[in-house]
Amino acid sequence: MFGYRSASPKVRLTTDRLVVRLVHERDAHRLAEYYAENRAFLKPWEPVRDESHCHPSGWQARLGLIADLHKQGNAYYFILLDPDEREIVGVANFSNVLRGSFHACFLGYSLGEKWQGQGLMYEALQSAIRYMQRQQRMHRIMANYMPHNQRSGDLLARLGFEREGYAKDYLLINGKWQDHILTALTCHDWVPPR
Repeated sequence: MFGYRSASPKVRLTTDRLVVRLVHERDAHRLAEYYAENRAFLKPWEPVRDESHCHPSGWQARLGLIADLHKQGNAYYFILLDPDEREIVGVANFSNVLRGSFHACFLGYSLGEKWQGQGLMYEALQSAIRYMQRQQRMHRIMANYMPHNQRSGDLLARLGFEREGYAKDYLLINGKWQDHILTALTCHDWVPPR
């Protein structure tokens, strides 16, 4: 009723080297481990995180809210796992999903420090973006990055995102307002939902 779905979608995508799937409540321990292990590495690129981000109990509460967002179709929070699904390699989130005359969302992502430079995020995002375009019918996926994060800019360009603008003091990252380069990927063969 009113666009609310009765169950969380079950999405599990596989690539050559990864399993990319929606998070569920059993992932609290692994998510806490991922953020604890990568806390210092991710700090310059993310909002200030409280201690609960590194503890399973903090993730239990978060995952309940995320499950509701999945059910409502308002967001899709993916984890990137090794092929045996033992360890989280990274995360990719499609948030603020809007439909109607917009059919758009925002993409955010991070990759663990020890997994950098192997093309894993490119591999994972190709699959996740295809899912968002084909199954969720997103016409426009927006992703923004800080100008000094050239690695992220290069990744987005390689995925086909085009620069659309520059936003001053756009997001509060690591306790400081940061400028961002605005990019978007549009689906040129978009098909409306049935």
